Amino acid sequence: MSEILNLYNIFLYTAIFSTVLYVIKMAVFMIAGGDTEVSSDFDTMTEADVSFNFVSLQSILAFFMGFGWSGLACVIQFQTTYKSAFVTGFIVGFVFMYLSAYLMFSIKKLNKKVIYDYKTLIGKEGKAYINIPPKKEGQIEIDFNNKLSILEAVNNDDETIEAFAAIKVIKAENNKIYITKNL
Repeated sequence: MSEILNLYNIFLYTAIFSTVLYVIKMAVFMIAGGDTEVSSDFDTMTEADVSFNFVSLQSILAFFMGFGWSGLACVIQFQTTYKSAFVTGFIVGFVFMYLSAYLMFSIKKLNKKVIYDYKTLIGKEGKAYINIPPKKEGQIEIDFNNKLSILEAVNNDDETIEAFAAIKVIKAENNKIYITKNL
């Protein structure tokens, strides 16, 4: 009886302590926002720093939460032996640890820096999205990295390019696209 009571206390205190720390960590993450920035414009090549490790404070707390609560459930609800409760707690804790690490790794992959390489557009054809006056900036619709995109472009001609007219990219420099009317 004292053996089960001691095991009960170990599972209970482990579960409560790790859950409280996990909730505090998540609350701090929600308030502070973490150290990542997420951009929603993924039109081009990207770089990402996915430096999240499998063994981190987050995943260790998840392990002890799963271990404590499932071990406690085995002892109280299913009335198993302390060995099977320990093994079940360990397995469930490892699953919690894996899921926590997987989710955090997936979230970290969202942190991307967009790198625009407009030089890949040179020679491509598209169409004007709006009327573009001579030597002025307007919008074009063009296939950019296998995605139909609306981009800012400068009319390099001496006449207005009408909306929906065919255009061709002739150069790209200083993060600007220069176009001409495609005949």
